[in-house]
Amino acid sequence: MNPQAKLISTTSLLLGTSITISSNHWMTAWIGLEINTLAILPLISKTHHPRAIEASTKYFLTQATASTLLLFASMINAWFSGQWDITQLTHPMSCMLSTVAISIKLGLVPFHFWFPEVLQGSTMTTCLLLATIMKFPPITLFYLTSSSLNSTLLTSMAIASAALGGWMGLNQTQTRKVLAFSSIAHLGWMTIILNYDPNLTLITFYLYTMTTSAIFLILNTTNTLKLPTVMTTWTKIPPLTTIFMLTLLSLAGLPPLTGFLPKWLIIQELTKQELTATATAISLLSLLGLFFYLRLAYCATITLPPNFTNYMKQWQTNKPTNPLTTIFTSLSIMLLPLSPMVLTIS
Repeated sequence: MNPQAKLISTTSLLLGTSITISSNHWMTAWIGLEINTLAILPLISKTHHPRAIEASTKYFLTQATASTLLLFASMINAWFSGQWDITQLTHPMSCMLSTVAISIKLGLVPFHFWFPEVLQGSTMTTCLLLATIMKFPPITLFYLTSSSLNSTLLTSMAIASAALGGWMGLNQTQTRKVLAFSSIAHLGWMTIILNYDPNLTLITFYLYTMTTSAIFLILNTTNTLKLPTVMTTWTKIPPLTTIFMLTLLSLAGLPPLTGFLPKWLIIQELTKQELTATATAISLLSLLGLFFYLRLAYCATITLPPNFTNYMKQWQTNKPTNPLTTIFTSLSIMLLPLSPMVLTIS
């Protein structure tokens, strides 16, 4: 891809995200979302592969539909209440349409269909952007409108996302699809607590972004796209593969790693709200995700490829390790002891 075009796309991506997360008017938020959509399309289709073109087409159609619904919801709210302020979402129809629109943009169940296919057709770096930065503006809109949204609808979508993200990830052999369904399952955790503690939703998103970024950067360094390829990573960079296993277990939410913190706080808050059945259901559904994280960790660290007589092992990759990988993996593994400070900052 042309360096100038890549610079323009990246700058526009940051600009669109900044506009949406800093706006309090529906129209400026919508403009930011549209800039984001148009900026990411060249990055998805830059390989000129038929799968990449298909992914960019699917992404454009779904995001355009979601943007139309969001604009329609804001216009209905302005028509009946005279308010364009994002926090003043009062009309029931507007609340319903905006929930649907933001859910489509995030990839929540039952509007998840586009997300795994788009990730499968993109490069690892673009997948990292789609799974982290591109979800920040919709999560911000959810945060600003959390007091107006229907808790029953959000809880139903959250439980369905956690269930489907876990079930569909079980039989995947492509690492990008595994991480796509992992993202859908984590969105369920973020959504279920949105009505009761929106700050906890943001904390969960930040920690998920750190951990997922670390995993995508490691997979990009080792050039790993499929589960059979994961088995050869131990012979390339053993220390990085060990870190990869710990980061996966952190994403699964096992103590004493960082990923345990948001799940612990969400279950605690749900119990305080006397939603013990909901907390139990989403906790049990997270075991499905734990299985495919353990399978990835098992393939990466315990399974070795066949060693033939004329086979030469590769002890390191051609790519240098990105400094961001070290930062994100360290935060993904060792942040749990600092949880009181994280809660104080939030």
